[in-house]
Amino acid sequence: MDVIAACKAFVAVSGHGSFTVGAAAARIPQSVASRRVAALEKHLGVELLTRSSRSVALTPFGREVLPSARRLVELAEALEHDAAQARLRPFRLAVPEVCGPRPLAALVAGARAHDLNLDPRPAAPRRRAELARTLEVRAAVVAVPPDDGAWRVPLGLAGHTDPGDAPAIYLESLRAGRAERTARRRRVLIQAEDDVPHVRDRVRRLGHAVGLQPAQVVVAGSLVAAVAEVLASDDLLLCARGQAEELGLHWRPIGELDAARGYDVTARSREDGRRVRALPPALIGRCLGVPEGEPGWA
Repeated sequence: MDVIAACKAFVAVSGHGSFTVGAAAARIPQSVASRRVAALEKHLGVELLTRSSRSVALTPFGREVLPSARRLVELAEALEHDAAQARLRPFRLAVPEVCGPRPLAALVAGARAHDLNLDPRPAAPRRRAELARTLEVRAAVVAVPPDDGAWRVPLGLAGHTDPGDAPAIYLESLRAGRAERTARRRRVLIQAEDDVPHVRDRVRRLGHAVGLQPAQVVVAGSLVAAVAEVLASDDLLLCARGQAEELGLHWRPIGELDAARGYDVTARSREDGRRVRALPPALIGRCLGVPEGEPGWA
């Protein structure tokens, strides 16, 4: 038996002296109100109301327990109100700065359908982890090795010129020949989102292995500065395909390396982490730029 529902029916009927009026006040059918009061009486083992053809009245026992029933109903209503307010309270979530405005808006709208009022806070990888650790956000989408994450975003190289039919861009092709030793050397620019060991160090090791100079693989001061360099030169930006398309650049995978971003959710509170992970993976995946077929797409 639902004791709270039964007490609501009992309080409403006793307050109006009628099953018909009380049921209407409680917004339930009269037959439901009658069954709930009868169930409560059976549960307590004593009649609560005396019934006549036109009205009902409290029994002595009913008068004794009515205050407690009323307090239980008021507490239940207070709980429902507090729960509704808690669902409306913004849930701060640290997200990558590479998430575009429209995908972020789609994430927020989709989360609302799951009773989660997200308040996204874009930040760089190390900052996201710090925000979660210091409880400045409820949870964070953090960078992890791609094999360890819930979402995987393949990376490649993008430039302002179309590489044509080339299926990939090889870092080895950036190595200067003997005749080009004094010429400016093409660079790979790494943005803040990929300034993490499992991405940055792998690209640098590959560059060293194919004969690039250390200055040819660099971390850019900002995404705007990196894109400006790419537009003004033959430099290449390490990025995801979707990001390259947003920037109007031509993207290809790296020929010698399967590079990728990996993401997962972290939170100090187990419940906060559970609430984010309970969202459909594609809501966050599409925001991160996960292509179809990769982990976290659907």
